[in-house]
Amino acid sequence: MNQRMTVALIVVLAGVATACTSVQEDSLPPTSPPAVVPAEEGVGIPPADSAALRNQAGFSFPPAPAPVAGEPSTELSAALDTIFGAYPAGLEPPREAFEAVIASGDGRTLWLMSDLIRFIGPSRARNSAIEVFETLSGANLYADPVTDRSLWQSMTDHLIAWDLEALPGYVDWKSQIFLLVEPRWAPFFEDSDAAIDWRHVSWGGVLIDDRPLGATEVCVGGCIPALDDPAVTPAASGSWYPDDAVVFGVTVNGESRAYPKNIMEVHEMVNDTLGGRRLGIPYCTLCGSAQAYLTDGAQAPLLRTSGLLTRSNKVMYDLNTYSVFDTFTGEALSGPLLDARIELEQVSVVTSTWGDWRRANPETTIVAEDGGIGRTYAADPLRGRDDDGPVFPIGNVDERLPVQARVLGVIASDGTPIAFPVEEARAAIDQSVSVSLRGIEVRPAGSGITAVRADGSDPGGHEAFWFAWSQFHPDTLVWAPPGS
Repeated sequence: MNQRMTVALIVVLAGVATACTSVQEDSLPPTSPPAVVPAEEGVGIPPADSAALRNQAGFSFPPAPAPVAGEPSTELSAALDTIFGAYPAGLEPPREAFEAVIASGDGRTLWLMSDLIRFIGPSRARNSAIEVFETLSGANLYADPVTDRSLWQSMTDHLIAWDLEALPGYVDWKSQIFLLVEPRWAPFFEDSDAAIDWRHVSWGGVLIDDRPLGATEVCVGGCIPALDDPAVTPAASGSWYPDDAVVFGVTVNGESRAYPKNIMEVHEMVNDTLGGRRLGIPYCTLCGSAQAYLTDGAQAPLLRTSGLLTRSNKVMYDLNTYSVFDTFTGEALSGPLLDARIELEQVSVVTSTWGDWRRANPETTIVAEDGGIGRTYAADPLRGRDDDGPVFPIGNVDERLPVQARVLGVIASDGTPIAFPVEEARAAIDQSVSVSLRGIEVRPAGSGITAVRADGSDPGGHEAFWFAWSQFHPDTLVWAPPGS
């Protein structure tokens, strides 16, 4: 416990500073119009080739530090051992160790300085870590508007945008400080064959949820508690939830269910049975993304929230095997399920108002007001926390759409990821304009939209903020109306 108290935790879930706004069209430099790929009814706008790397505030990242290859020097390894070994021993690392890092000239150490800054409060060591970063990177972090709300966020944004390699042995040093906060993350770090990009993994401010299936007690120390097999009521008994409030609607084998947003904001993970199939439904509040995965295969994972993030996306894992999953793609990234090459199948999630979902699906059920666990849920638990842009690092942004634009993300049958801007697609549908691309047709669903393939099958689409969909699918096409 004394060791934990050595690490001063930084709360980064505050609102984004006013300067951190979506990039406006008139703030971008003149560029040539991107080429378009002809589609069936609409057009698909591909990523534009650009050397400019900008963040959510429109700030242009400076050039990346010169690349360094090979093993770290003996002196550098010793310095990092001193720095990252000090905290488990309840000590503050000496300045001389940071000076040795600077003397190495190795920019790959910047990832470790970012990890350190995430956890330590005001101290000489924090000042030294910032000095290492600015000296080896040449970046002026205080020129970035994002620094006004979080220097650590700006620092990590720089690194993600630059895509710097990490030092050999990076995970071992990183784990020493992460495991001080949550020792139960150890199985994730110990898998040497993991496909996790540890550079992008950060702490979300909560501990792991490792409670067994059906547990209703709170997590010791604080976690985001999954809701297992929630009680449900028929639509006629759902008047407790306002008609204009948002639900995430799922239909499996003709059976529909609505998951109220306010309940999902508290639990961020539901394990449920619908239409005779077992589902794991993660909701990444930071990404604005609710997804539904079929989990009743041979491996039957039980999904939980780890408390870790990767580029502002929650890191989920299977409680049975401690295998980490990519929450956005359903691909196992570590543990026995990686060895088994498990990739979970998605079914579509519709984001709609409750009133419109109920009218479109009169036989739907809705999660009970108390979730079946006797809990009271606030109408707006997060109080607009994610309304003004990402509050965790994401690096550079794709400027085809504003970062917080809502898109329906779908993978076409040929493997092409497609983003349908929700507002524009729904407006076109309401004007009887066909919305389709690469064999995917978008249709109205409640007050939202959903997608189907040409053969009528479900492609497993879901809504998300544009910054999230585009960073996990950087080669995505963006649908635009015919003649655009």
